[in-house]
Amino acid sequence: MIATLSIISLLFTAFYLLFVVYLINGWFNIKTTSGVNKSSFNTRVTILIAARNEAESIHLTIGDILAQDYPKHLLEVIIVDDHSTDDTAAIIAGFADQGITLLKLNEKQSLNSYKKKAITEAIQLSTGELMVATDADCRMNTKWISTIVTYYETENPVLISSPVTFFQEKSTFELMQTLEFSFLIGIGASFIGNGRASTCNGANMAYRKDVFNEVGGFKGIDELASGDDELLLQKVAVRYPGRIGFIKKTDAVVYTHAKPNLKEFMQQRKRWASKFTVYKDKKIVVIGLIFWLFNISILLNFFLGLFFPDIFKLFAVQFLLKFLFEAIYLIPITSFFKRGYLVALLVITIPAHVVYLTYMGLIGSNKKYQWKGREVT
Repeated sequence: MIATLSIISLLFTAFYLLFVVYLINGWFNIKTTSGVNKSSFNTRVTILIAARNEAESIHLTIGDILAQDYPKHLLEVIIVDDHSTDDTAAIIAGFADQGITLLKLNEKQSLNSYKKKAITEAIQLSTGELMVATDADCRMNTKWISTIVTYYETENPVLISSPVTFFQEKSTFELMQTLEFSFLIGIGASFIGNGRASTCNGANMAYRKDVFNEVGGFKGIDELASGDDELLLQKVAVRYPGRIGFIKKTDAVVYTHAKPNLKEFMQQRKRWASKFTVYKDKKIVVIGLIFWLFNISILLNFFLGLFFPDIFKLFAVQFLLKFLFEAIYLIPITSFFKRGYLVALLVITIPAHVVYLTYMGLIGSNKKYQWKGREVT
């Protein structure tokens, strides 16, 4: 029994290490685009934001957008208020004289996919060629749009995934989330670097309006509250393989905040996990399943190792290999975000990650979670 468990654990470990090598290769395959030439832009851009109860910070996001160095005559901003119960809509309306368009959802029937509805309504109203989506609590520098459009006009992709990271952390817990989030952003980038498309983040993505309409928008995935980003990415990738890009430039980074406590963190992760089983590319689902089983094997070997010294040695080997390979993978990614020191947190992040991933997999069938003051199923 112990021998069989050891062999299975080693097989899962070998698979995971090969997967990390695949990710490392993909990250380094992504080329860096050329610099910005502000005199040659000809793409009309629509910035899309769905906002619900963001009165505390949405003025900062709007301020960053208004400060963009992209030509004003080629830029429009549409912000959709998703039934906010605070002053979000009034704050947005206050920027009307600066070119910010407010669109208010007025659906009376309950929906599971308010954000997809908001984005769809905004796209129908838009006049841009390139849709750039972000969130109402994000920050970005003045070259954000010009960097995205430079890549778009140079590389001719139909969908662009761009980097997102957390900032202004106030605790070790939030710093651990930043490290884990860097891992996740790296996965999406690395798959693109390897010529495939798996994940991206809706806080910083762009796509052609005609392509969005061509693939039917969110049709077929509109009953899921989440998935306005990577499920759309996967629909587009089926139609346009090899036409998905990732921008590896710091000027393209969008900044947002980690969750302040464990409860909000778990609700966010439940929302993210709710779309995993409907991925079109079942190879990614299989990879995710093996990844989950690998983490279960680490946890199981730890507890068995308390009684069987040889199993504890196996656990120690798994942990050290996981630490080493993830550090090698994360060093260039965190360095890209100018947060290389975060890799030192792997010592405490890995045990927490193993436990929470095991837990998330076990409750995966329960898709109820709280999001923006609503219970989603």
